[in-house]
Amino acid sequence: MPTATQSAAVMLTAGIGIPVLAALNAALGQRMGSPVAAGVILFLVALLTTLVVFLLSGGSLKGAVGSPPHLFFAGCLVAFYVLTITWVAPSFGIGNAVFFVLLGQLISAAAIDHFGLFGAQPSPLTFWRISGIAVMGLGVFLTQIAGRS
Repeated sequence: MPTATQSAAVMLTAGIGIPVLAALNAALGQRMGSPVAAGVILFLVALLTTLVVFLLSGGSLKGAVGSPPHLFFAGCLVAFYVLTITWVAPSFGIGNAVFFVLLGQLISAAAIDHFGLFGAQPSPLTFWRISGIAVMGLGVFLTQIAGRS
C-alpha cells in the first residue's frame, strides 16, 4: 500500500498529465481533421499500454464477471472526457477547458465523498471542506483571469 506522500505524488503526476493529454489529443484531432479519430487512436494506444502493464503484473479479469453493470460506465465517462476535450480545446483553449473540468471534478468529488457513493469512504462535507473546495475553485478561476491580462 502506498504512503499518503507517494499517493499524492502519483496523483499530482496524473493531474499534470491531464492538460498535456488534452493538448496532444486536440492537436492530433486537428491534424487528422477529426476529434473522434484522434480519440480512437488515443484509446488504442491506451489499451495497448494498459494491456502490457496488465500482463506484466499477472492480472486477472475474473473479478469483472458478475460485477454490477453500472461499474462499467466509467469507460463511457473516460470516452466522453477524451472526446469532448479533444473537440472543445482547440477553439476554447486548453486552460479554459481544463478549468471547467477541474471545477466539475471538485463538485463531483465532494458529492462522492460526502455521500460515500460507489463504495468511496464517506467524508462529510463540513464547513472547512466546503471552504477548501471554494478556495481551490477560486484559485483555478483566478489563474484563468490572470491568463487573460
